Amino acid sequence: MSGLRWTEEQLQSFMERAAKPVPEPKRSKYGNHKVEADGKTFDSKKEYGRWLLLRMAEEVGTITNLQHQPRFAIEVNGQKICTYEADFAYRDDAGVLRVEDVKSVATRKLPVYRLKVKLMRAVLGIKVEEVM
Repeated sequence: MSGLRWTEEQLQSFMERAAKPVPEPKRSKYGNHKVEADGKTFDSKKEYGRWLLLRMAEEVGTITNLQHQPRFAIEVNGQKICTYEADFAYRDDAGVLRVEDVKSVATRKLPVYRLKVKLMRAVLGIKVEEVM
């Protein structure tokens, strides 16, 4: 390596190429900011806040079986139509299954979301509760 020598111009050129700026994180479509906590990834600060409230409710015993991002297969006549991924599912103090989605006004209007919510009710008999 003792024979390797660069001119000032070569060193400057190398340094300019090596020091590429770090790109800014891509802004999400709806302006939400992902949160990583409790070993989970939440799509927004609002969703994470709801998780904290539900965790407290589970700790005091008003709800049980709290799940984050549970998946529900929607099938008609034995054929899989789609999968619905909710934000949360749990059993309330009466043992009733509750399914929640934390939504903004913009995302609750999406046609695919609206269709899947209707399928959850029609096929599985589960009403999705929207938390605004």
